[in-house]
Amino acid sequence: MEKEKKELQTVIKKIEELHSSVSLKNKVLCLDLGDKRIGMAVSDDLSLTAQNKGVIERSNIKSDLSEILNVIKTSQVGELVIGIPYNMNGSLGPQAKKVFDFIDKLKSKIDLPVYQWDERLSSSAVEKVLIKANVQRKKRKKIIDSMAAQYILQGYLDYKKIKDRESELGSQE
Repeated sequence: MEKEKKELQTVIKKIEELHSSVSLKNKVLCLDLGDKRIGMAVSDDLSLTAQNKGVIERSNIKSDLSEILNVIKTSQVGELVIGIPYNMNGSLGPQAKKVFDFIDKLKSKIDLPVYQWDERLSSSAVEKVLIKANVQRKKRKKIIDSMAAQYILQGYLDYKKIKDRESELGSQE
């Protein structure tokens, strides 16, 4: 009995060591890029919900990238979603070009999948919610970017859930 107990403890210890040595990079980070701020949101461990991660006050590209790389490292991020500001007619304007340039610079620093997501009306949808909640204009301005990133990320996560379900149903047929 004692021998079996020791063997079991050894197995448990090995599993714990393996678990602690494996870096689980399963979260999704979303960036909502603006000229003054970068709104951020990160998924929960199961990629079910988007959590507000705050904003980066933009200063220069080197500093912006450094802060994002730090969030990627400390938040166990395995993929990125970046909001693309399409015009209402589906075309790309000057702000979209800035976002694509930023994506290129970011991709050169990381080895993670980066997905683009249509962010049309995300800030306006969030602002409407904040107005209905009687949040003062000054406070809205401070939180709208991170909440827009949260809104964009939740849309992406919901889309992924639907696609996963569809592929599960397709494989059962």
